[in-house]
Amino acid sequence: MPLRLIFMGTPEFAVPTLRVLHEAGHEIAAVYTREPKPAKRGLKLQPSPIEQEARRLGISVLTPTSLKTPEALQQFRAHKADAAVVVAYGVILPQAILDAPKHGCYNLHASLLPRWRGAAPIQRAIMAGDAETGVMVMKMDAGLDTGDVAMTGRIAITDAMTAADLHDALAPLGAGLMVRAMEALERGKLQLRPQGDQGVTYAARIDKAEARIDWDKPARAVLRHIHGLSPFPGAWCEMPLDGGTRVKILRCELADGAAAPGELLDDRLTMACGEGAMRIIELQRAGRAPMQVQDFLRGTPLNRRRG
Repeated sequence: MPLRLIFMGTPEFAVPTLRVLHEAGHEIAAVYTREPKPAKRGLKLQPSPIEQEARRLGISVLTPTSLKTPEALQQFRAHKADAAVVVAYGVILPQAILDAPKHGCYNLHASLLPRWRGAAPIQRAIMAGDAETGVMVMKMDAGLDTGDVAMTGRIAITDAMTAADLHDALAPLGAGLMVRAMEALERGKLQLRPQGDQGVTYAARIDKAEARIDWDKPARAVLRHIHGLSPFPGAWCEMPLDGGTRVKILRCELADGAAAPGELLDDRLTMACGEGAMRIIELQRAGRAPMQVQDFLRGTPLNRRRG
């Protein structure tokens, strides 16, 4: 018998999971998401990607500012859900909310727990040079991503992957994993195991102060830093262009060459690093759209100096 579920999520990453749970025949009693925010200064409020998908599917949407009030708890309990599915909701769930569904709350987390608990697991895995990451379904408890794990999906991280690429690979992988987990829960066959105590790391929120590129680091570390912050907030440097120009580098590749870190090695935007070199593939000037390097270089004068 299909489950009666509450779905809690906000960004685009959560949309595939909501969609496939609905397609699998589970009853989505309500969708909880963050309140709409202004798209840009002076423009109308923009509902979250999850709110837009829920309304397309004809599912009731709730955007409470808090889940800690008696009224919020009463409303949550009134759904009489078998379970809640949580995917990047962006709100900490109080214990009373965690305890409300019959079978508890299940979170889809984008890392191989206990590595990269916290807010930015996709970006941190790339920036740290991890060879693989994945998604996990866990039963939530009061800790920060400390709950028992039900299912795991893995994926390799290549040097060519940006945070956007990895996001787009993990979202459908996680959606399929959550559907399998809910099917097992429905049959009473879902098995949980505690997370290990070894290898615990925390994925702190990305601070814009981290975004400046340090050319003194080895080329692969520079590449992983750039790709982990692409497209947002975007790793940046002062590019050796006419007059000096601040640009975000969105995609790059390892290259041959050596010089003082930050020096421009050729007219293809190959930059020297502390060890080795890195060639820029895609970049973005302030207020402009992202562009491929060959388009960027047309008519752009270069100065051979440190970036």
